[in-house]
Amino acid sequence: MEVTTVGELLHWRYASLAMAHAAVTANAQEYGRVHYMIRSRLYTGPRKQTMHVGALADDERLKMVLPQACCYCGSRERLAADHLISRKRGGKNAGDNLVWACRACNSSKGAYDALEWLKGRDQFPPLLLLRRYLKFAIEMCEERLLTDTPLAEAPELPFVLSAIPRAIPPCDLQLWVMDLSYSP
Repeated sequence: MEVTTVGELLHWRYASLAMAHAAVTANAQEYGRVHYMIRSRLYTGPRKQTMHVGALADDERLKMVLPQACCYCGSRERLAADHLISRKRGGKNAGDNLVWACRACNSSKGAYDALEWLKGRDQFPPLLLLRRYLKFAIEMCEERLLTDTPLAEAPELPFVLSAIPRAIPPCDLQLWVMDLSYSP
């Protein structure tokens, strides 16, 4: 699939993420027909405006039920709010852009893009964190009317397009930074 615009890239990566999420939830070691159907539907639906990307409010509800832990390393010690998309890069100072981070990760990440920082640590983001990031990126591009902008002409964005994972292998992925069956 060749993507040429910012919106196509973000929606394709979001649809691929949904495919991976379905595979991980089903404990699949490889993608099957149903997973590719999920990706196809979640790519074409928002592009044709017959459906929408899930609301960030869904992810806000998850913040209330997931174990309170650093979204990067899983530590439960010395937590602070971190801007997923840094304010210094143009991220909003709003609850939907805030995640829990331990002081060590928060300090190390600084103003870096979260995905760029994780990539530099050779760490694949948990799927729920990546989903939140992509939803936020799509929302920002829609607000700024950038979804139809050719990739080659994309202005500097508050997030790094090249840091968004191109491939999401179905095995060895985590929904969250810690086992979701754990309860505090």
